[in-house]
Amino acid sequence: MLFPKTGHRTAEGVVQGVGMKAACSLKDVAEHGRIRLSLLGGFSLANGRRDVSLPASCQRVLAYLALNDQPTPRTLVAGTLWLDAPEEQAQACLRSALWRIRRAAGDVVVATGSRLEIGGDVALDVRAMVAVSRALIEGDAGSVDSLPEPSRLSSRLLPGWYDDWVLFEQERLRQLGAYALEELAWLLASHGRFGAAIDAGLTAVRVEPLRESAHRVVMAIHLLQGNRRDALRQFRSLERVLRSDLDG
Repeated sequence: MLFPKTGHRTAEGVVQGVGMKAACSLKDVAEHGRIRLSLLGGFSLANGRRDVSLPASCQRVLAYLALNDQPTPRTLVAGTLWLDAPEEQAQACLRSALWRIRRAAGDVVVATGSRLEIGGDVALDVRAMVAVSRALIEGDAGSVDSLPEPSRLSSRLLPGWYDDWVLFEQERLRQLGAYALEELAWLLASHGRFGAAIDAGLTAVRVEPLRESAHRVVMAIHLLQGNRRDALRQFRSLERVLRSDLDG
């Protein structure tokens, strides 16, 4: 068997009428808000049509708050981002970074007492990606015409950043994206959009080459079309990747 009969839906078993409760595309969420903070594929900040340039210390403050996505104590922000500095110096560095952020981009960060968070009107691409991924995984992604492109679920978080708190989030979002891409492939296949389904499945394979379930999705979709040779080719590809990993 290329895929199990239980524990996962086959393409024929995907519900045709998907709920609309979470029918928000990445584009819908990303366009909300005057200020746009992007962390997928690299750091960028825009205020309206104006790109905002910030020093690395300010970028790290915004990225940390965006990934926490909830009110966070100042002491925790300062202590995490300036780990080797004395507490007073870390707090001073944080105050300086917040001042620079406000001066360059306006109210990106909101302070409530001793806690900080990203402003509610700031559009976060990470928040959008997580929302759409979870909707796909929970089977509540909206109509097939509003589904995201696979590339929007596979962008790497802050490439070139190696802080521990970034590495953890990189892995979390990579796994979340891989699950969502598999679900996207099944959903597209259930609507007969096999080319787009294969694209989503292969994107999941690219995100995680050792992920056997992603390879199984691609093989299953090929078999639904009667493309046994393509399914066998994908199986051989998985076999090579696993053998190379074991030999290494």
